[in-house]
Amino acid sequence: MDRFQAMQVFTAVVDANSFTRAADNLNLPRTTVTTLIQGLESMLKVRLLNRTTRRISLTPDGAAYYERCVRILADVEETEQSFRNVTRGPQGRLRIDVPGSIGRLMLLPNLCDFYSKYPDIELVMGMGDRPVDLVQEAVDCVIRIGDLQDSSMVARRIGTFQTVTCAAPSYLERHGVPHTLEDLQQHQSVHYFSGRTGRTIDWDFVVDGITREVKMNGRLSVNDADAYVECALQGFGMVQAPLYMVTRHIDEGRLVEVLSQWKPAPLPISVVYLHNRHLSPKVRAFVDWVAELFATCPLNKACTMGMEESECHFVNKPESTTVRTVVEQYNIAESVF
Repeated sequence: MDRFQAMQVFTAVVDANSFTRAADNLNLPRTTVTTLIQGLESMLKVRLLNRTTRRISLTPDGAAYYERCVRILADVEETEQSFRNVTRGPQGRLRIDVPGSIGRLMLLPNLCDFYSKYPDIELVMGMGDRPVDLVQEAVDCVIRIGDLQDSSMVARRIGTFQTVTCAAPSYLERHGVPHTLEDLQQHQSVHYFSGRTGRTIDWDFVVDGITREVKMNGRLSVNDADAYVECALQGFGMVQAPLYMVTRHIDEGRLVEVLSQWKPAPLPISVVYLHNRHLSPKVRAFVDWVAELFATCPLNKACTMGMEESECHFVNKPESTTVRTVVEQYNIAESVF
C-alpha cells in the first residue's frame, strides 16, 4: 500500500465527508478509496472512521491521525512549491497562537509590515489564554510567556515580560501613595481572576532576591485584560499589570507606577516551535520578523530590576496563585498577559 496516497485519500474522505465525493474529487474508483482506507486502518490497527449508511465521522484516533496527515501533506506541498518557485519568498498557510494582549498591542498594529515582506503567507492567528498543542491542533508556532517546560519544543527568546504596580492619580489622591509592602494592606486593588480556575491571582514582589507574595484587598474582580487596565484608569484600585499594557498610560500620566524599587521577577517571552521538524521558510520568516519586532517595539521595554531572572529565588508554595505560578503551571499567560 502506498502510505502517502492512503493519507491523501483519507484526508479527502474526511474533508468531503463522503467516500463517493472523495473518489470523484480524486478521480479514483469508489472501491479503490474504500480499499485504501481499510488498508490504512489495518496497518495502523485502529479504526479511523465510524461509518453508517448516511454519514461518516472521525473516531478520536481518526481525528488525531487526520491532524497529522494534514500537517505532513502540507509540508510536502510546501517543499515542492519551494523548489518550483525558487524566485518567490515564503508562502503557504501559517498557523500561530499568541496571548490576546500581545496579539492586540504588538502584532496586529504591525501586520502591514509583515505582509509587505511576505505577501504570499496566509496567516491564521489564534489569540487566547489556553495552552495549545502544536501537534494535535496543527499549529506551526506560538508565542509563550515563561520558561519552556516541553523538551519537544524549541524556544527562541524574543523579549522580557515585566509586571509593574500602578494606579490612577485620582486613586492615589484619595488613598495616598504606598511606600512599603506593608502599606498595601491599607489599599484596594482590582482583582484579576483566572478564567481557567476562577481563582484570584495574587501579587508578588522581589525583595533582596526573594519573592514575597501579597494578598490584596479589593471589591472588584475581572478576567479580561482590557477591563483590568480600564478599571485602574477609572480609579477603582491599584493593579499589577504587564508593562507593555500600561507603558503608554504611564508615559501620558493616566497611571502612576508605585513601589518601583520592588517588582515581580521578570519572565521570558519566547516564540516556540517543535524541534523535531524542519523549520520551514514560512515559520522561519515569522520567527525572524517577530524577533525583530520585539527588539524595536517601544512597548517591549527591557527589565530594569538590576538583576537577571536567574538571581531571583522563588519558593513555589502549593497554595500560591501569583502571576508567576500561573504562568509556570500552564507555560502560557492568562489573557491579561
